[in-house]
Amino acid sequence: MSWMPAEDPILGDKRSCDALELVIAPRARDLGGFEVRRALPHGRRQMVGPFIFFDHFGPVQFVAGHGMDVRPHPHIGLATVTYLLDGSIMHRDSEGNVQEITPGAVNLMTAGRGIAHSERTPDGVRSSGGSMLGLQSWIALPERLEETDPGFEHIDAAALPLVEDNGLRARVVAGSAFGATSRLSRLSDWFYVDMTLAEGTSAPLDADHEERAVYVVEGEIDVAGDVFAAPRLLIFRPGDRITVRATKPTRLMMLGGAALEGPRHIWWNFVSSSRERIEQAKEDWRSGRFAAVPDETEFIPLPEG
Repeated sequence: MSWMPAEDPILGDKRSCDALELVIAPRARDLGGFEVRRALPHGRRQMVGPFIFFDHFGPVQFVAGHGMDVRPHPHIGLATVTYLLDGSIMHRDSEGNVQEITPGAVNLMTAGRGIAHSERTPDGVRSSGGSMLGLQSWIALPERLEETDPGFEHIDAAALPLVEDNGLRARVVAGSAFGATSRLSRLSDWFYVDMTLAEGTSAPLDADHEERAVYVVEGEIDVAGDVFAAPRLLIFRPGDRITVRATKPTRLMMLGGAALEGPRHIWWNFVSSSRERIEQAKEDWRSGRFAAVPDETEFIPLPEG
């Protein structure tokens, strides 16, 4: 997806326990036909592990003839992780990849030195109308890999590990959790888990991860006696044992990983450890030096300012 600066998300509830560092209530924005809630980046926290961007889009019900249309736009210095809970999106990129993503599958697009892509509702869904609910994250790349070759990887839902136990259902999208490991490629240490919890069910958040958070998509959780309703991003301090308990049927994402070497510069859809590299990316997009996305004639122009 494409990003533009906005006011920081509103801070949520106060710290609930010593292990809870920050609670973010994401700020909603209209992207033309559907709503997006943005939790990262935040004025008090740019990243959780390498997660530098976290968007929750939908739920939305498109009428026949309408859908999502994110025109071709560029990225550098990051990898996008697209994960759907409902609906479908057709991905096309300048490397020639064309892939429909459906619920429970994952698309990982590594921008590296530069890639352009579009995201649209598939024609078949558009003709009849359909719903959409999902999450997109940006993973900032380690400095030594910011200029890596662009790439794309898709893994179907059936190929991702699924752990089920007494009211807990967890799909391991990236990294390891609950004794299972995803085969999704990673250029740094990060993890991402889609979890549903029945009312009254508890789940641990691994204390071994340097940085970790929980994003409550739907429902409500209890942490050390304090209750947090969706949508909320809860960021925890390292090292403490954390258990979350669902006080009603809940869907959440566990995420995080190892911290990067330092902060990143973000401008529009570009992420880099170097301001000069972002200026170069601006000029490359303005001058048409990014490769085109096949079968696309539209594009998102470089923002003014």
